Amino acid sequence: MSMQGSPAEEAPVEEPQAPRVPDLAVTVARLARLAPMGKAEIMNNIALHFDRLAAEADLTTPLRVCHFLAQAAHESDRFRTLEEKGGKKQFARYEGRADLGNTELGDGERYHGRGIFQLTGRANYKRIGRMLNVDLEGRPELALDPRVSVQIAFAYWRDRKINAAADRDDAARVTQLINGGANGLADRRQLLTTAKGIWF
Repeated sequence: MSMQGSPAEEAPVEEPQAPRVPDLAVTVARLARLAPMGKAEIMNNIALHFDRLAAEADLTTPLRVCHFLAQAAHESDRFRTLEEKGGKKQFARYEGRADLGNTELGDGERYHGRGIFQLTGRANYKRIGRMLNVDLEGRPELALDPRVSVQIAFAYWRDRKINAAADRDDAARVTQLINGGANGLADRRQLLTTAKGIWF
């Protein structure tokens, strides 16, 4: 049978689709979706420095970004404060805590929680300060500077090697590494769910 004069049917060729690359950009608009009542100054500094510091800390996957930001939002009262609440009564609980390196009288108040992750204790201020080449032990109030606070959070994340727990999507372990316990775990999980809806 002759095929002459019968054009062969050409099947449409499907272009291979590249895998979708998640958009991990951290913008003020996205942070405001995570925490609508957040202060502009805090969110601006996170957004401004996030990409560079995230690359240094290998926060390069949606899970890592979401866990980091959920913890940051909880610890900072949804980006509304960089200082622990409770005053002298709360800070007295840290007095004499050798596990925090609080060995001198007044260390509990002097090294109370500050920054995006509420850095607490003389030992932490000293160790993270050395990592950043900032005298946080001598001038703990520097942790309240929004720009410095962002750097502290990433240094702390790297120092505690939290990426591994984030990769397992283990909110309880991430919380333990950030907070030392399970304080506020339900709220942290809720923020994590919200973050996943933004960065996944």
